[in-house]
Amino acid sequence: MVTKIRKQIYLDPQQNEMLKQASQRLSISEAEVIRQAIIAQTSRAIPGKKNLAAWKKEKQFLQALLDQGGVAGKRTWKREDLYER
Repeated sequence: MVTKIRKQIYLDPQQNEMLKQASQRLSISEAEVIRQAIIAQTSRAIPGKKNLAAWKKEKQFLQALLDQGGVAGKRTWKREDLYER
């Protein structure tokens, strides 16, 4: 079992009611609602947090496209052809 650290917090009555409703709606404890809220809030608030594995995969994909080389011949359309007239 993961060790947990006890914290005490103060909520106003409206926040307390919101917590109780979320707990019932999600069928999880009030403590779990708070833990999930902390994770959700802090993962959004940390700038620069990157999934390096995803970026590496994307880089490999783009490199594979580049390795295919250019398209043979010239294009047969002009940029203006893409727009409605």
